[in-house]
Amino acid sequence: MARIVLKFGGTSVGDVDRIKGVADRIERLVNEGNQVGVVVSAMAGVTNDLVKKTEAVAPLQDAAEYDTVVASGEQVTVGLLAMALEDRGIPARSWLGWQIPIHTDDAHGKARIQDVATENLEAALDRGEVLVVAGFQGMGPDGRITTLGRGGSDTSAVALAAAVQADRCDIYTDVDGVYTTDPRIVSGARKLERVTYEEMLEMASLGAKVLQTRSVGLAMNEGVRLQVLSSFEDVPGTLVCGEDEIVEQQQVSGVTYSRDEAKITLQKVADRPGVAASVFGPLADHHINVDMIVQNISEDGQSTDLTFTVGDADLDRAVQILQDQKNALGYAEIVPDRNVVKVSVLGVGMRSHAGIAQTMFRTLAEKGINVQVISTSEIAVSVLVGEDYTELALRALHHAYGLDSA
Repeated sequence: MARIVLKFGGTSVGDVDRIKGVADRIERLVNEGNQVGVVVSAMAGVTNDLVKKTEAVAPLQDAAEYDTVVASGEQVTVGLLAMALEDRGIPARSWLGWQIPIHTDDAHGKARIQDVATENLEAALDRGEVLVVAGFQGMGPDGRITTLGRGGSDTSAVALAAAVQADRCDIYTDVDGVYTTDPRIVSGARKLERVTYEEMLEMASLGAKVLQTRSVGLAMNEGVRLQVLSSFEDVPGTLVCGEDEIVEQQQVSGVTYSRDEAKITLQKVADRPGVAASVFGPLADHHINVDMIVQNISEDGQSTDLTFTVGDADLDRAVQILQDQKNALGYAEIVPDRNVVKVSVLGVGMRSHAGIAQTMFRTLAEKGINVQVISTSEIAVSVLVGEDYTELALRALHHAYGLDSA
């Protein structure tokens, strides 16, 4: 008997028929003698609709009440799936984040899981029940509902798998695995049989939508084996595993992109010690993450232009915060720009191969693509380019690194 945690995304539970299909898959696993936990997202489109409603009521809404609204979508799917299982004679019970409870910090909208209480879950599994858990949500220190950010159901699934010491965690989604790049843009994209935790973590943080960043980091820390599988096709997926399970690494394993980026430039900021802290400190206080950063010193040495990126959803709040601090920061102008995209090349094989960045910059230059900002890590190089160049950049880089399928 194995203990398995499954996660189904919004498209996988997009309507009643698909929920019944998920129940059929779970029934097969239960009949094989497995203990099963299931984490589900809201039905496709529901969360987006709820977010739009909050924005219509109050554009700069109270974060705690925002969580109360957007967490409601998962409550519907866990109830429906539990009912579908019970209808098949399979004991099942739905669980919301606060009922387990899944304890988080108080960062509403972007909460981080601190621990998962297991007493109720273990008792339910011992009774032979299927755990049907609402993804994306938990309970803050004050007992209020919190949400984990978009894609947080992946994190919920990995956290549940770690808490109940599951043998594996299968992530079912609308794609059948992890590809070298977006196959909707690059026809030669290939599905990877295996990818390391580290590569998957970079892919997720750099824009790949297959898995959520924190879920991969948690899986790596807790040693949870992940599989990415299709909800709609019975085909092999991609295993996310340790580097020691992959014999030979390519120089570059994938090319990713993120449209969820926005650029902010502060012009003529005083060039003095502590100015960066005074800019980024207020953003951090409001839980706004800053990603790529570049600073240009002016000719007179007295001022600097400071350019950085934030998530597109955070742009308006970030601009407002910086405008409120204008007198203290002493900049001349603030220039926001949403028409950008981050393109990245990555692979653990980059550690032992030189010339990766050179190939990237040469390839983009040959296509007439201007690089606005550059950032690097041990296994990735990222650039910010104009959004209009997204597809051209992806196709050119995918070919340049020999990733096209035969």
